[in-house]
Amino acid sequence: MTDPVRTIAERVRTRVLREGLDLAGDRVVAAQYAHEEVRRYSERALAGAHAQLGDEHGTARDVVASITGYGPLQPYFDDPDVEEIWINAPTRVFIARDGVAELTTLVLSDREVRELVERMLQHSGRRVDLSSPFVDASLPDGSRLHVAIPDVARAHWAVNIRKFQRRIRSLPQLVELGSLPQRASEFLRMSVLAGSNILVSGATHTGKTTMLNALMSAARIGERVVTVEETFELDLDVRDLVALQCRQPNLEGSGEITLRRLIKEALRMRPDRLIVGEVREAESLDLLIALNSGLPGMCTIHANSARDALTKLCTLPLLAGRNIDSSFVVPTVASCIDLVVHLAIDRDGRRRVVEIAAPTGGCTGAAVDAEQLFVVRDGVLVPTGARPARLEKFRAAGLDPEIVLGGTAA
Repeated sequence: MTDPVRTIAERVRTRVLREGLDLAGDRVVAAQYAHEEVRRYSERALAGAHAQLGDEHGTARDVVASITGYGPLQPYFDDPDVEEIWINAPTRVFIARDGVAELTTLVLSDREVRELVERMLQHSGRRVDLSSPFVDASLPDGSRLHVAIPDVARAHWAVNIRKFQRRIRSLPQLVELGSLPQRASEFLRMSVLAGSNILVSGATHTGKTTMLNALMSAARIGERVVTVEETFELDLDVRDLVALQCRQPNLEGSGEITLRRLIKEALRMRPDRLIVGEVREAESLDLLIALNSGLPGMCTIHANSARDALTKLCTLPLLAGRNIDSSFVVPTVASCIDLVVHLAIDRDGRRRVVEIAAPTGGCTGAAVDAEQLFVVRDGVLVPTGARPARLEKFRAAGLDPEIVLGGTAA
């Protein structure tokens, strides 16, 4: 932030406080005040009190961003091509476009980074300090914020902002982008309509949350959906929707709401479908119990392949306690999960589905048996010729996946 912008911004803040206004939600008034103070500054500059401004319009824009937005980061928030912003140090600010990272020329100070984080956390009610050196929160526009501070981080605050993207909301859009072929899209649409339990897997930033949004666009319009997330990320186009997120403990260490608690509470809300943003720990047990009761559901999980995703889902519930063992978990995963959709991202930032597998319902030792229905061959996701072993849900919904899966295997 330049000295003129800082000076003018302080004058606007002083005026706002004096008049008792709130500019956070009114950028029109903020722009008006900024332009007025920029004009006054320029008039004083003509009298020799300040150096003249080279770009009055740009200065006013930076002042508005400083007051109502996120200061020097605001242009990246406004750029629809920027997917992610992260700060490793005040002089190391990165962005990602189309999955490809680039170092910006932006240079901040430690104070500016702290002020930006405090402004971002203002609406969330969450905090970050020495007693709680991590924070995970949602910004007002739905973007996700994660912060780590020293001494957990080495020397500087580490900030990551995953911008909320509204561009992809349906399976046909994924087809248009080349992330999914038409036949696979139609099969996934049938699976959602049939009430299949779907596990979406992949590495970080492969588009798992986007895939959940796209899958749920195929759900029946009358379904009541309850979503459970650590922080709000999903943006489902569903008429009857209840969205729940976790809560961090307060300063006294009480009041925490975990994913396990939310899943249990969600079952009391008469859901027709349960969506869990991501399973990482013991909450996977509560999800399996919910799915085993006949409630359709979806969730995401970090994994290297569809088979690894099933193995991980068999392992995570063991974290729930010593009385939980694999003799219960593995058969439950085998019987509950109907489909695994695995995603990947290449070095050029292209995200796509690389595997769709269907558990057979059986298991071999501690491994869940599954058939690969779609795999990538010669760079294209194609059907293998295999069929889902369990078709009861499709038949009950009056659907025939053979229409999509039929034909010669590639």
